[in-house]
Amino acid sequence: MRRFALPRALHDQGIKRYGFHGLSYAFIAGELRRRVPDVAARKVIVAHLGNGASLCALDGGESRDCSMGFSTLDGIPMATRCGALDPGVLLHLLGPKARTLRNLEDMLYHRSGLLGVSSISGDTRDLLKDERPEAREAIDLFSLRIAGEIGRMTATLGGLDGIVFTAGIGEHQPEIRAAICDRLRWLGVALDGEANTTSASVISTSASSVATFVIATDEEQIIANEALSVLASK
Repeated sequence: MRRFALPRALHDQGIKRYGFHGLSYAFIAGELRRRVPDVAARKVIVAHLGNGASLCALDGGESRDCSMGFSTLDGIPMATRCGALDPGVLLHLLGPKARTLRNLEDMLYHRSGLLGVSSISGDTRDLLKDERPEAREAIDLFSLRIAGEIGRMTATLGGLDGIVFTAGIGEHQPEIRAAICDRLRWLGVALDGEANTTSASVISTSASSVATFVIATDEEQIIANEALSVLASK
């Protein structure tokens, strides 16, 4: 569903959900078809977790939903971006003691997210090493919002057969993956602790209802493939 609950005329003017990180999701969809075609043909949620972060719900390799909508601010909290936010907060901030639009934009893109919550860092590696409660709160919020988004997308798909973690955090930070998957045990997600610690390609146990993977993304490869395709057509 690409439509916002706004007047229809705005949708016709291009105010709709677009989604982002498409190059990454295209690469992961291809890797799933190559490595585990039985899973690729089913319902999979890909978590592209890096400095920018989003999730995409795939059904048979086709995108059905994405956590980002009209802009790269939407969805889950990121290193310095706020993620989904009650629009009333923005109306309040633009009230009688209004911030300038430029200042508000800077705050939402560059001073929010993990950095804003913790007042320490937007880097999960720093936050995991820091013992201050603000660091813990930022990590907890991050994992909770991601798990919540996976739950929502599971409803969109009508079930869930696989999860893929990719990008900088998704590929290299087992603590974050564990924190997210621990909140998804109700879905039947069961991590193999040793496989997760070593960032193996398959990190779920054989008893897990949801196959869980770590797959490195390669957006540049998709760009190169598309460029070659265009050149070959001329």
